[in-house]
Amino acid sequence: MRALILVDIQNDFLPGGALAVPRGGEIITHANELAAEFPVVVATQDWHPAGHESFASSHAGRRIGEVIDLHGLPQVLWPDHCVQGSHGAEFAAQLDLARIAKVFTKGEDPTVDSYSGFFDNGRRRSTGLADWLRDHRVREVCIIGLATDYCVKATAIDAAREGFITTCDLSACRGVELKPGDTDAAIKAMRAAGVAVANR
Repeated sequence: MRALILVDIQNDFLPGGALAVPRGGEIITHANELAAEFPVVVATQDWHPAGHESFASSHAGRRIGEVIDLHGLPQVLWPDHCVQGSHGAEFAAQLDLARIAKVFTKGEDPTVDSYSGFFDNGRRRSTGLADWLRDHRVREVCIIGLATDYCVKATAIDAAREGFITTCDLSACRGVELKPGDTDAAIKAMRAAGVAVANR
């Protein structure tokens, strides 16, 4: 069984959002087309409580894009985004939600960020995604969404680590590119972890 994993296709990562991914809106039509090709479709959703410690606003004198030590983990400081119950946390209006069998929320612990759809960044807590996929006899997954160099990369690498045959379709992904080359580095990291990278 094959599954498509839609990563964080939410308003705050789209044009006009609090953490807009350049050209992020371009992926939605392709995401809907791909969803029609898969028997199983799931989605991840960034779902932060207000005042999450990954937000720059939670650290006096710190700026967006700075990297700090957050309880023993390196943490990029982000603008407030995908706050629970906010418009920014909602899925893109044009995304076909009818195809999504289950949504897995992440980033709910205020003390640790969660890029991957499988685990938080400290791998302290599972979202339950891997077990759900196994329960539904999924052996192969395709990862698309936002952003290539953070949540897509982390989700794809964890999928491969969890034993799923994993592909990342770059045609339906876009990167943040805090630093030039971040997306290329993410692609190399995914390939090194055993993720097949496609671009159709």
